This record gives sequence, structure tokens and C-alpha cells, in this order.
Amino acid sequence: METQLEPGLYIVAGPIGNLGDLTPRAAEILRRADVIAVEDTRVSARLLRHAGSDRPMLPYHDHSAGGVRARLIERMASESVALLSDAGTPLISDPGYKLVRDARAAGRRITTLPGPSAAIAALTLSGLPTDRFLFMGFLPAKAKARADTLAEVAALRATLIFYESGPRLSDSLAAMAEGLGDREAAVSREISKAFEETATGTLTDLSARYADAPPKGEIVLIVGPPGEAPPASAEDADAALLEAMERLPVSKAAGEVAKKLGLDRRALYARAMELKA
Repeated sequence: METQLEPGLYIVAGPIGNLGDLTPRAAEILRRADVIAVEDTRVSARLLRHAGSDRPMLPYHDHSAGGVRARLIERMASESVALLSDAGTPLISDPGYKLVRDARAAGRRITTLPGPSAAIAALTLSGLPTDRFLFMGFLPAKAKARADTLAEVAALRATLIFYESGPRLSDSLAAMAEGLGDREAAVSREISKAFEETATGTLTDLSARYADAPPKGEIVLIVGPPGEAPPASAEDADAALLEAMERLPVSKAAGEVAKKLGLDRRALYARAMELKA
């Protein structure tokens, strides 16, 4: 017989599709926890059967009242509470961060059990740069808010990760092409399931591909970083030097412009002296 778990919160990453991706340690926690907080009892029941767990479930989602969270935290003082989302790692575009925050403030023991994440899985499938990336969750539904969100990250030199639904996919891809430029991208769906698919191309090409055939299933959209900026022209350098020299000595102005435009400092200093003369 398995021993009782230490009281506290256990953040359990579940499969994003294939039930075989549940780790043995996660399955053990699901069998031993005193109670399991879940998004949807119907979805989690299937996973618990697979894990051989008969532990009681308690609904916990974005619409749960603060009282539900408070009662869970109270139970963590003497019981083990597992947090399980419908798929993947809890808190990643799923409910849970408030529970973790309040549990930590209450001094409860918190343990995480690493496992699948659709965002990271899609990134590995995309063939796009992985050294710097930003998870953006779902874009806003309204056009103005969506454009504003994209404008905030347009200059960021990092791969962007979004979650999206099938009916919105084509419009979101088109909005990204307009707001970010027509970058390389990848659309992954149904990762680890029977109909897994990853399509790659430019944002415009992918938007056209899905315009009349919205895909079904869980979708992750990966957008590559912006391309290299074109080299500054001589006119750009002169304008930047003249502006900088209004505020700074020649040497410092040349250094500032060299850093800003990626040009040779000594050449800029010589040009600055010519402009000053």
C-alpha cells in the first residue's frame, strides 16, 4: 500500500494528447493525493482511470470563486492537493497561478511535477529559432486589441508562441502578417494524437491555406523572429550624427550612433568631424 503524501500542493503536468505521455511520478501522485483539483471532471476522469486513480475530484477553473481557492489552501495544511489541467502543464494559459500564489503566501508546501507542454512541443516541431522565445497565449478576439498586442512585440528579436482556435486561425495569421511582417511560421495541431500535423510557411501563405478550411483540434502557432534590419545608409548615419552632436561631444556622439546603427565608431567619428567643420 502506498504511503500518504506530505500535505501541500502538487502541480501535475498531464498529457497533451497521448495518455502514454503521463510520467510514472505524475501517475503516482494522482493515485495518492487526498483530492485532485481539475478544470473539467469529465476530461480528467479519463486520465485518472488510465493512472489507476480513484481519488476524489474538485472542479477548479478560471470562474471558481475565491472561496473555493481558500478552502483548497486550508486543506493543504493537512492534506495533499493535486492540481491538474485538461491538458499539459497547469498554469500555462490555464488556471492555477492564483492558487500557487496564495498557497505560497500561506506557507504551504508546493511541488511541481514537470511534463508535457503544447507550447514547448510545438516549438520543437517548428524548425524556427529556439534560443529566445516568448509565450503569448491567446490573442485578443477584437481587431484593435489584437493589433495593439502585436505592436508591443513586433520589434522583439524572439520566436513568438501563440495558442489559437481553428475558426480564428486564418484571421489571426493575416493580422500577424500585417502587424509583424510576413515572417516564417508554423502551425501545429493535435500534437501526440493520431492526426498530428505541422504546417510551415509564411504567415500569408498559412493564412490562405486555412481560410476556407479551418482546422480542428488543439492548435499552437509559432512565429519566427524579425529578419535582420537593412544596413543604415550614409544619410541615416549623417542624420543620427547631427542629432547626437546637438546633445553630446563628437566622440560620445560617434559612440552612441555606432551602437545604435551597428557601424564602425572610428569611421563615424571621422565623418562627425567633417560634418562639424
